[in-house]
Amino acid sequence: MEQTELVTLLAISICAFICPIASAAIPKKLIPETVFLLIAGMIVGPHVLGIAQIGDAITLLSDLGLGFLFLLAGYEINPKEITGKGGRNAFFTWLVTFGIAVAIIIFIPSFHSNEFGWLAVVIALTTTAFGTLVPILKERNLMQTNIGKLILEYGTWGEICPILAIAFILSTRSTWVTVLVLVVFAAIAIAMAVIPANIRQKSEAFVKLMSDHAETNAQLTVRAVMILLIGLVALSAIFDLDIVLGAFAAGFALRFILPAGNNSLEHKLNGIGYGFFIPLFFIVSGAKIDPSAVGEHPLILILFIVMLLLIRGMPIFVSLSIRQDTKNLDTRSRATVAIYCTTALPLIVAVTNVAVGAGAMTTDTASLLVAAGGITVLIMPLLASLTLYAIDKNSSSTSKKQN
Repeated sequence: MEQTELVTLLAISICAFICPIASAAIPKKLIPETVFLLIAGMIVGPHVLGIAQIGDAITLLSDLGLGFLFLLAGYEINPKEITGKGGRNAFFTWLVTFGIAVAIIIFIPSFHSNEFGWLAVVIALTTTAFGTLVPILKERNLMQTNIGKLILEYGTWGEICPILAIAFILSTRSTWVTVLVLVVFAAIAIAMAVIPANIRQKSEAFVKLMSDHAETNAQLTVRAVMILLIGLVALSAIFDLDIVLGAFAAGFALRFILPAGNNSLEHKLNGIGYGFFIPLFFIVSGAKIDPSAVGEHPLILILFIVMLLLIRGMPIFVSLSIRQDTKNLDTRSRATVAIYCTTALPLIVAVTNVAVGAGAMTTDTASLLVAAGGITVLIMPLLASLTLYAIDKNSSSTSKKQN
């Protein structure tokens, strides 16, 4: 068993090294590295070459990768931005997408085997992979632009709401028990943010201790973040909540503790996360895709992607068109935000895992949905980059005419 796990880890490490090179070889990085990681995982996985066998040890490492992805995504979010007027519009838009998804999926039996299954598909159709979008937006220097801030608003609620929906809708517990569990979880998560923040503000000796050992072999700041991440992920597992909730909460907590950021710490966390754990998560996700299942039902795959555009993308476009602060945006800019927010992979993996584990969804359907999510990571940023290119070209032409 140990030999198999080590061979699997070696195969994953080689794939993780090759994929960014392949992505960089394509002009303007039109195909994100994530797509190559998914494809590589599918090829070396049990359904194709069979080199990588996903056992308990690899699954644990993959879960940590998912945790790092959402930790770093949560850390990027400014709570003031998502609770302001724009954030409230984004939240209301998510509710609209959820209602549309319910109205449509309940009549399509191909996606589900029972009530639990169709609700899982509904959640999958309303997600935005903000954690996946963050590195893509950074690569394209969009994070601090107006478009990037709008993607953050809609993308954040497109991640938070499905996470909570998984806890409420896909839980086998009664509603009041779920509410109680979430309240207790939130209280502990808040305490894990507030207590260190207060100590940081009031204890100069503690701050000096952390600072003095931040760059030594002790790496105290990194170890503290790992306690925060693993602590909240473990807590979510103990409470039978999806680990994504714990990781996202850890990211929010870290931002609360370090509101002004910490470049050195961020560099180290990016190195650990994007250097090893996060690519491992995507490769393992790709290994779960069964190409034969996808090949047998190509129309369902296409249908799911089209529905993502209509159910998730279109309401965002409409919302941007009627908001007072965004309705003057040109059509291409609104389309760019909507298309980016239709990228939907990591939470699809989480939702399908829950549904398959509960016997509410077949592994073939789960493979289709994960494959569709992987395809959105390819085509949505590609389409969005084309609309942005059209915007830039149009702006250049306009400025030349004015001159």
